[in-house]
Amino acid sequence: MDHPIEWRYPRAPRSVPHARARLAAQAREWKLPDDTAETAVLLLSELMANACRHARVPAGREVWVRCLLSGERLRVEVLDAGCELPVPREARPLDESGRGLAIVAALAGAWGAYPRECGIGKAVWFELGFEFTAR
Repeated sequence: MDHPIEWRYPRAPRSVPHARARLAAQAREWKLPDDTAETAVLLLSELMANACRHARVPAGREVWVRCLLSGERLRVEVLDAGCELPVPREARPLDESGRGLAIVAALAGAWGAYPRECGIGKAVWFELGFEFTAR
């Protein structure tokens, strides 16, 4: 499969679990290894939460999720209308937030962000490599 699958969600906290469930179901359909699927769902959750919480955008803007399976590589992108690219920060031990991008950086094979070609917003992405095994 070399064409992306896209889903759109309201920019609201309730969208995070919906996106997680949808990616988990898609991972089962693609027969991804369980550990890859679990990591992808976790990382998607972090990026969705950031898009819903931190993007400074007009009301009514959506958050898009784009997934691409190419060979033994999964790429997931979260797109929002906010123009500010994410910057990882170092959370202090007692901070209750601020670790999302550190988690993404630690678990993803690669990750990054770029301004969208349409001139509105950005995409934040991660990639995971894996090996299909016989089931």
